[in-house]
Amino acid sequence: MCARKTNHIDKVTNNIVPVNRRAALAQLSALAGIAAWPGQAVIAQDQQNDIKQSATTKRVRKIATEEAFMIPEVALAIRNLVQKGGSNLDYKLLTTVFDSPAATVSQGPTNVPPPVSNRDAGARLLLPNLLDLDQGRLANMDASGVDMQVLSLSLPGVQLFEANQAVALAQLSNDQLSEAIRRHPTRFAGLACFAPQDPKQAAREMERSINSLKLNGFLVNSHTGNGYLDEQRFWPILEAAEALGAPLYIHPRAPSDGMAAPFQDYRLEGAIWGYGIEAGTHALRLMLSGVLDRFPKLQIVLGHMGEALPFWLWRLDFMGAPGARAGRGNQLKPSEYFRRNFSITTSGVEDPLALRFCIDKLGIDSVMWAIDYPFQPTAPAVAFIESAPLSDQERVKVAHSNAERIFGIKI
Repeated sequence: MCARKTNHIDKVTNNIVPVNRRAALAQLSALAGIAAWPGQAVIAQDQQNDIKQSATTKRVRKIATEEAFMIPEVALAIRNLVQKGGSNLDYKLLTTVFDSPAATVSQGPTNVPPPVSNRDAGARLLLPNLLDLDQGRLANMDASGVDMQVLSLSLPGVQLFEANQAVALAQLSNDQLSEAIRRHPTRFAGLACFAPQDPKQAAREMERSINSLKLNGFLVNSHTGNGYLDEQRFWPILEAAEALGAPLYIHPRAPSDGMAAPFQDYRLEGAIWGYGIEAGTHALRLMLSGVLDRFPKLQIVLGHMGEALPFWLWRLDFMGAPGARAGRGNQLKPSEYFRRNFSITTSGVEDPLALRFCIDKLGIDSVMWAIDYPFQPTAPAVAFIESAPLSDQERVKVAHSNAERIFGIKI
């Protein structure tokens, strides 16, 4: 493959300047200490953790619906940002992923990756797997029988940058995502990113992503500049998603500054607790503000088994019924919004009891399977959906047909 030029954003001037993608990849490879094809570490880890499929289990098509990728230009911009330092809680993970010393990472073919329980060491192996949209990722999928990944730009997306830079990087990311899907149309679908920093430009990019790039929906990494989508300044984004009939995946990130203090210690800010609390809070703001009455056809996807909200619905209805408390604008109960406007994925929660509860509580048509690649290993997620106590019809819906319907996947 020949070197191909594209653009990146100059961190001083915010102007778009030419960049050689091969050079950018080489710089990132040197940064991460990559000694082998991206994806090998996760493949080896999956082989180490592999749980063999039961001989009696019928093969089912599998579409994984929350699978992260990265492009070199955004990765370099994140690296530049975290090197400047700051109090943003996302920087703890982002520094490990995007600015790890090369000496701490080795992905030679004979090396054994760290155990899944060593999250810090594992995070240093993520960047090459995020950047890979070809052989390594496909080999990982093939090794465990994953038919398709629905790709989305990894957290924090473009939401930490100044508005003009964010707009340009979102366009570049969506273009490269579309190219990857064209290369592998039966293996990848995609969710577009956008820059909430400029809601009008975000709406234009959303329209381009669906109408021109033929992507399958959108993903936003929750709050932007400590603001949430129920705020009126962001309504053009919700209006565009509803008008386009495309789902909006609200992915977590670390808690915003106003709720950050208790999450500063013990790495509570991340996937262990802070992410779910933050994304669940975002969804509740949309419900209790009445925004979903203004946009009643808006479809929202939450990962991680619904960010715990399905398990709280009884209490949310009791405390959050219409008119229960001044300052709320909701016309429906939270559970009614949840069933009308939301679907969930299983990303990062491989618990058959939790899956059964969510199916029974929300309905089988609202639950989709996901891996959360490369943050979670593939093989155990596949074993989970293949072995969970579901009927054949339920397994088909969770494993692929709900995703095909919700995200408009035709293949």
